[in-house]
Amino acid sequence: MKNIGIKISIYLNYFVFAILLNSVGIVIEKSIDVYQVTESQASVLEAFKDLPIAIVSFIIASFLPRFGYKKAMLAALAIVFFGCLQMVYGNSFFYTKVLFLSIGVSFALIKLSVYSLIGILTETKKEHASLMSSIEGFFMVGIALAYFLFPAFYSEDENSWLNVYYLLCGLIFLSFLFLLFSKVEYKVEAIGTSLKDDLKESLKLMIVPLVLVFIISAFLFVMIEQGIMTWLPTFNKKIFNFNSVLSVQMASILALSLAFGRFIAGFLTKFMNWVVLVIICVVISGGILVYILPQLQGDIQSVGEISSLSDVPWLGFILPLIGLFIAPIYPLLNSTVLSSLPKSLHSPMSGLIIIFSALGGTIGSRIVGELFESVGGASAFYFLLIPMVLLIIFVLLIDRMSKKKVLVGS
Repeated sequence: MKNIGIKISIYLNYFVFAILLNSVGIVIEKSIDVYQVTESQASVLEAFKDLPIAIVSFIIASFLPRFGYKKAMLAALAIVFFGCLQMVYGNSFFYTKVLFLSIGVSFALIKLSVYSLIGILTETKKEHASLMSSIEGFFMVGIALAYFLFPAFYSEDENSWLNVYYLLCGLIFLSFLFLLFSKVEYKVEAIGTSLKDDLKESLKLMIVPLVLVFIISAFLFVMIEQGIMTWLPTFNKKIFNFNSVLSVQMASILALSLAFGRFIAGFLTKFMNWVVLVIICVVISGGILVYILPQLQGDIQSVGEISSLSDVPWLGFILPLIGLFIAPIYPLLNSTVLSSLPKSLHSPMSGLIIIFSALGGTIGSRIVGELFESVGGASAFYFLLIPMVLLIIFVLLIDRMSKKKVLVGS
């Protein structure tokens, strides 16, 4: 089957980076525990992950078609391989920053390549939405695995958890070899005659009203998603008083619900308008927070440390299920805007999406981290209701502008 090799490589690379990229919540919890840093100090790891994603995406998005998507992904795997090795031998909070810096740079290359290749490997908007949702769903499976993979290396030795990076280096190496021998069959033209022209045309996208509204929507969504995902392991430990292993494992429910939600998103969009689906999902997500958070204001830790799944209160299971409802939003937003543009603009448009997503993740995680330290975890999560309300407004704007065909070149 044509391009089957590169499709498998895309899934494999996304799976590996799902584990790496979203281990930030786990590493934050370990940094607070092992390296004795505060919540606000630990929250800077999100910036070391997301800001390189934004910067690298801005610089190379328009140039990537010239460089080659396969070469970019191979370079990303090589960078993060050495990033994982230095984490093992560095073993300090400083080296966690270096690790997530390497992950951020590498993921920018991976995501730009993947999003651009989706447009090349599909023919219709439905095919695009289906492949986008399945890849993002597979990404969430990788995240869920991380919540079990890291605790498997926990022991009484506080440095034992670092051994997980040897295993990750092995996965990265296998992914590198598979991609190296995969055949890529595609042809896409750059959008200009030089890098300067490419950057100029890319920047012009930002003044297109529909594109601007889309990237703000992506910013708001990732602020919500990362605000929850990054801090859920610490939330579980501080609020529910789970032990370190259970705190991380219970957070896997969020990743699994995100994965399941994204897998079924492609199916649901065949029968209902994507805007209606997104609004319903946001409203239900906000409702879960409004229902659960007031019940966590009391002294829930009085029962002592919880180390067994059977002792987990029912609220501990309900909160992560919010992932089921926020899951369809991101791939649907991205697929809608990308499938509305010429394929030559998919790489620069992907760059804009990634930049604003990274900024949303950084800002959301930082704000939640600061609030976590100053007002407590339960109150900190109330902040996420603000971007939820704004997201509904911007999705309605997207729907209105789409119906008026406010697209590039209109």
